[in-house]
Amino acid sequence: MAIDGVTAKRADARRNVESILDAATALLAADPAVSVNEIARAAGVGRVTLYGHFPSRAALVEAVSLRVIASTNQALSAVDLDGDPRDAMARLLEATWQLTYRFGAIVLAASDALTPEEMRRVHEEPARRMHALVERGRDEGVFRRDMPLLWQLTTIQAVLHGAAGAVHRGDVTADDATRLVRDTVLAALAVTPSG
Repeated sequence: MAIDGVTAKRADARRNVESILDAATALLAADPAVSVNEIARAAGVGRVTLYGHFPSRAALVEAVSLRVIASTNQALSAVDLDGDPRDAMARLLEATWQLTYRFGAIVLAASDALTPEEMRRVHEEPARRMHALVERGRDEGVFRRDMPLLWQLTTIQAVLHGAAGAVHRGDVTADDATRLVRDTVLAALAVTPSG
């Protein structure tokens, strides 16, 4: 079956978009300030081609962020959240930390390129998963109820982002950060004996 010119151009455009997104994902994960020129060069396309698919750096960063979030959501949806909420939280934190470490620089790039509303939108699904688990732990009496749930979620996010900064600075290793994130968050959520 012969491929007509339009079909060939569409296939070529799809390959270019995938090449651009692959290059942007890899480069932004290593350096959130990477230039569009470097991304185009790594993708094997010219700037004009890149801008033909993504009209601005912000549009490209948003596309990469959405792609990473989709990949992250797929990975996190495989985490077993059944059973004791503390054990489920440990599993979710470990998986979330690995993804945060892997893609943390993309989050930095996104925070520079996207509006707060766009940032909120790309974090909705992971936040919903964490929210449901914290809420379940509170309902079952194993997570604290003496502070606002949203504060607990903010604290979890701060610990994850703080760990990424600590690893980047060389204060802790990525492997140590896995344990530190898990233990810090679980200690913050734990019901304390009344005394």
